[in-house]
Amino acid sequence: MAEEAGRRRRAAVVVLGDIGRSPRMQYHSLSLANQAGMEVDIVANGGSDPHLSLRENPSIHIHEMKSVQLSGISKISGALALLLKAAIQFIMLIWFLCFKIPRPDVFIVQNPPSVPTLAAVKLVSWLRGAKFIVDWHNFGYTLLGLSHGRSHVIVKVYFWFEKHFGRMADGAFCVTKAMQHELAQNWGIKATVLYDHSPEFFRPASLTEKHELFCRLGSSICGAMGSADCISVEKEVEDKNTTVLTGKIDGGVSLKPNRPALVVSSTSWTPDEDFSILLEAALMYDRRVAATLGEEDSMDEGQLWIDIKNGKQFDYPRLLFVITGKGPDRKKYEEQIKRLKLRRVAFRTMWLASEDYPLLLGSADLGVSLHTSSSGLDLPMKVVDMFGCGLPVCAASFSCIEELVKVNRNGLLFSTSSELADELMMLFKGFPEECDTLKSLKHGALSTGSSSKWSAEWETNALPLVNQVIG
Repeated sequence: MAEEAGRRRRAAVVVLGDIGRSPRMQYHSLSLANQAGMEVDIVANGGSDPHLSLRENPSIHIHEMKSVQLSGISKISGALALLLKAAIQFIMLIWFLCFKIPRPDVFIVQNPPSVPTLAAVKLVSWLRGAKFIVDWHNFGYTLLGLSHGRSHVIVKVYFWFEKHFGRMADGAFCVTKAMQHELAQNWGIKATVLYDHSPEFFRPASLTEKHELFCRLGSSICGAMGSADCISVEKEVEDKNTTVLTGKIDGGVSLKPNRPALVVSSTSWTPDEDFSILLEAALMYDRRVAATLGEEDSMDEGQLWIDIKNGKQFDYPRLLFVITGKGPDRKKYEEQIKRLKLRRVAFRTMWLASEDYPLLLGSADLGVSLHTSSSGLDLPMKVVDMFGCGLPVCAASFSCIEELVKVNRNGLLFSTSSELADELMMLFKGFPEECDTLKSLKHGALSTGSSSKWSAEWETNALPLVNQVIG
């Protein structure tokens, strides 16, 4: 009894997915360790490294499960593959949660996915005498409905499963007030709103950090995805004192006056983000700028790029879109990008180390979010991270996005590719000096990001619930 009384409290964070691509659960883990003083076991799939602060924290222990792939069976029967995959994942979760980690006081599980995670964690929490908290990021049945349709029997079964086991939890977090209302009214679940906020390492990058980042990313940025473009023309520069966006003279770093505007979008390359909107908007920007400047369709692009490289500036800058993330639709859109004929726009797709991603956001001029939400009730974490870095955002409009993006204060909303193209034209005219609206939005984004960080939000709203549930 004395040993039990003196035991340090312990939490298990459960993610049936890649922990490196689950930032909110990483932040939960850091807060449980640093703010609640708990030992933390993360049980998740591998794939991408989590942030260095997790890997080096002595109180956080990562237990990596193998991802289940049944591609051969799925070609024969999609339903059979789903059932078999869920059964294997259920057994794997039981094994890890019962035998591979010490007994926790509380399980905190990410939802979705709901199947089989909620049932497995509920069973283990009963077997091991622990409590069980669900962190609702979205609804799993609405994500499944994107591919099968809401009326499909598999989606209906999933909905029942998600609701039934979700109600068995001892506590719940959710990401918006709209989701809190939905859970209370139609699911009988009382959830605490825990808004996403960026942690302290999301902040504006210094000039030196920008230069060092662009030096590291030099080959990724200068190498065209298809044929040569307005950025790859600068790849002849091998001098470490010069990048596409920065220059270093006598130890001092400065941004090039004729640099491209850096636009960042992070995506999971899934159906709830229509990436074609961004491609169409980029094409429209390219055509509209050419028309505004009176350029002929037959003009020599090579000469234009040489002029830009040599320092010539125009009313509208080149746009460099850097798209980060992994997901199923990435190759499809990369092929579409390669076929685009663009004068002043270039795309790069990449996956960044978890330490470099905040630096990229902190170095960019604009963020774009294409997230529209399968349920209409969650908010894009990527926008929160962008605000943490003082990066204004153009975001796809959906029902509760205005809980996060305040129009004309920290960002703009769009519903079509034409609207996004209009916003790009308006924000970047006169870049980099004479673009007052962009500067105003940047100030608003910085104010939003600095007003509250994850640690403060977690201590105010999450810690009391964790303490209450554990008792």
